[in-house]
Amino acid sequence: MHLYKLLFFNTMIIGTFMAISAYSWLCMWMGLEMNLLSIIPLLSKNKNIYPAESAMKYFITQTMASIILLFAIISSLNLMESIYLNYSYSFMIMLNSTLMIKMGAAPFHFWFPMIMEGLNWMNCLIMLTWQKIAPMVILMYNYNFTAFMSLIIISSSMIGSLMSINQISLRKMMTYSSINHISWMLASMMLSKSLWLVYFFIYSLISINIILIFNSMNMFYIKQMFNSMNSNKMLKFLLTTNFLSLGGLPPFIGFFPKWITINLMIMNNFIILSFIMILFTLIILYMYIRITFNSFIINSMENIKYSSQNLNFSIISFNMISLLSLIFCPLILSLF
Repeated sequence: MHLYKLLFFNTMIIGTFMAISAYSWLCMWMGLEMNLLSIIPLLSKNKNIYPAESAMKYFITQTMASIILLFAIISSLNLMESIYLNYSYSFMIMLNSTLMIKMGAAPFHFWFPMIMEGLNWMNCLIMLTWQKIAPMVILMYNYNFTAFMSLIIISSSMIGSLMSINQISLRKMMTYSSINHISWMLASMMLSKSLWLVYFFIYSLISINIILIFNSMNMFYIKQMFNSMNSNKMLKFLLTTNFLSLGGLPPFIGFFPKWITINLMIMNNFIILSFIMILFTLIILYMYIRITFNSFIINSMENIKYSSQNLNFSIISFNMISLLSLIFCPLILSLF
């Protein structure tokens, strides 16, 4: 890693921590801007035009969201005394819409797949995990479950599952999967702050597992993944189990946070919302099973000559630990 990238990586982390620990709206906005300006040099590359294009699109989108956020903050400070009751609801909608744009939730998601398609896997991992922390924590500080939030949850679940079908790009599949998981994170956020933390941690863990494998094997499309899986049995096992875990199939670790979320939603009488989310999660689980089903059937073609590309021992051990971590999940139940 170049020294300037190490510098901007550190300032990106500092900007996120500054935004989530701010005591005023202005400090929060400054933290978000520091995070944005730090990630742009990380995304761009000198010898490739596509990451530079994605970095420019990301900058324009996030700048627009920051302008709306700053406008909402300044307007709320000027009009807080006069029309507080009428203005507070519109201020919350503007604030929530800005945060949804920053995290890539539907229907504000249009920039997300387009930008992800031009990035390498390590930058995709930052976009899928770290860049969601600051908007979600700020939203958690001001969370009110309204009809607007329920609309965001339903649309993210619907678009994330339906748009992932018939995708051949692995980066777009991971993007729409992330949009679907955003709906679950927003639903868990309204029930319990610690539940959101557990969900985000497990989602990040599974995403790290999958993206480390994709990055080490240099895979970007489904055809490449099929060819690599047919020549490496360990790769086939790890990808299959991680995809099923990401879809929330039980006995894997990805099932645990969804199970707790569904349980708490039904206990709080969000029965219709939980039914809609389960329905669309089954669709995205069908997409994951369709990907892995090729390696399950008897007619699957396997190469006699095995691939010379082998996974690192650290990647294999990290995957094994995360796949077996469902054993320790009853200890996490004490948080609720």
